Amino acid sequence: MTRSQIELDGLRVKLQIWDTAGQERFRTITVSYFKGANGIILVYDVTERETFENIQHWVHQIRENADDRVRLVLVGNKSDREEPRAVTTKEGEDLANQYGVSFFETSAKNNKNVDECYSAIARETKDA
Repeated sequence: MTRSQIELDGLRVKLQIWDTAGQERFRTITVSYFKGANGIILVYDVTERETFENIQHWVHQIRENADDRVRLVLVGNKSDREEPRAVTTKEGEDLANQYGVSFFETSAKNNKNVDECYSAIARETKDA
């Protein structure tokens, strides 16, 4: 777990970030985190198609176990790696549109859209 603070509309907002990396061993405890969450960032790796395909499972779990007001953001990470890209930007955008959530492609390596992603989930959670 990581704790972070960001500035949002002149206010300091505290974020508590749990990174389970979608690992199978965390599936049973992840559901309990959903229950108390106000916002969830779903991340897949643009170079690993299976991680993109797993998003449907996670959205289903969230819809079953989280509060109806929970906000979601979909993120395709490793956008700096065009080779070997397995998921197109359009596929990510289409999936986000299907679920009615915000979408970002990020690169943690190049710090591309990372702050924007955190600000978006904080803003959407605040506005809920």
